[in-house]
Amino acid sequence: MILHLYFARRFASWLLIAFIALSALIALVDLVDQTRRFADRGVSATGIFELVILNTPQTISQILPLIVLLATVAFFLSLARSSELIATRASGRSAMGALVAPVSVVILLGTLATTTLNPIVAATSKKYNELSQIYRTGGVSTLSISTEGLWLRQATDDGQMVIRAWRSNPDASVLFDVTFLAYEVIGTPVRRIHADSAELKDGAWLLRNVKDWPLARGINSEGNATEHRSLTIPSSLTVERIRESFGHPSTISIWEMTDFIKQLNQAGFSSLQHRVWLQSELARPLFLVAMVLIASAFTMRHTRFGGTGVAVLAAVLLGFALYFVRSFGLILGENGQLPVYLAAWAPPIASVLLAFGPLLHAEDG
Repeated sequence: MILHLYFARRFASWLLIAFIALSALIALVDLVDQTRRFADRGVSATGIFELVILNTPQTISQILPLIVLLATVAFFLSLARSSELIATRASGRSAMGALVAPVSVVILLGTLATTTLNPIVAATSKKYNELSQIYRTGGVSTLSISTEGLWLRQATDDGQMVIRAWRSNPDASVLFDVTFLAYEVIGTPVRRIHADSAELKDGAWLLRNVKDWPLARGINSEGNATEHRSLTIPSSLTVERIRESFGHPSTISIWEMTDFIKQLNQAGFSSLQHRVWLQSELARPLFLVAMVLIASAFTMRHTRFGGTGVAVLAAVLLGFALYFVRSFGLILGENGQLPVYLAAWAPPIASVLLAFGPLLHAEDG
């Protein structure tokens, strides 16, 4: 037990070192990138630093497998150079037993990343997207989804128009059971329109089976209401802009993802991307364990055998390859070409099984 605690402490210290080093490098690169993107838009240095701080947690979350991989390589190389691993094997302990502490630490890290880091990343990413949209276009997201349906907002020549629909087709180009509320600049409602459907064409909404109520003061709205088979309303929205308003699933906390998926389904949108993202977050601890096993399979050896540099390179390249396979699987899942659970869970499970081969061979040797 004391040996496991010692190994866990040593491994945690290497994790911290790798985390600090890569975080500093990421922040520096991101600072240069944000300066290049927003300096010519009049954004102050304080605003650029705020964007860097808000964007860093998401990047760290994405490279967490790399942090674990490098920390594991450094940990076992340090044990090999000090002959501690040889002494451990000589005392009768197995090589697989030396993995108990690193795997336990990584399981704890992965659980914290899924349950704690994920909500932090969701909050900072959402704020980052809002600020970057303000700096680029002067406005924020135009779309919101709730239990009351789909809400959109668009600017008009006379003020603002709020759109509420109970459901939509998957890309939000057609809304069903939709209501348009037009407001003056001062915020007074002046017009209400209800339609069975509204299709977004180039620069306009094409409404079907429409009833139009004027809401000006002193007018009998129902008595002056008009009905139309079709009606065209100018729009500043596009399908691409509506899609961008969804943002990435990473902007939604894992604790809220299930409810958000239900709301997407109720509104008629495809929730496939969000379901794949949810399962990938749940599978994250297992993939981090796979990174530990892969790195240890190549570096759990004494340095006097030679070939340390080749072994480290092989571990890093294989880790990158597995990360690429995992990302590719998630893309296939988001496109509907793989089942959700297979896309999210097959790469981590396959990575763990792949690492067990050389580990068992080393144990037998």
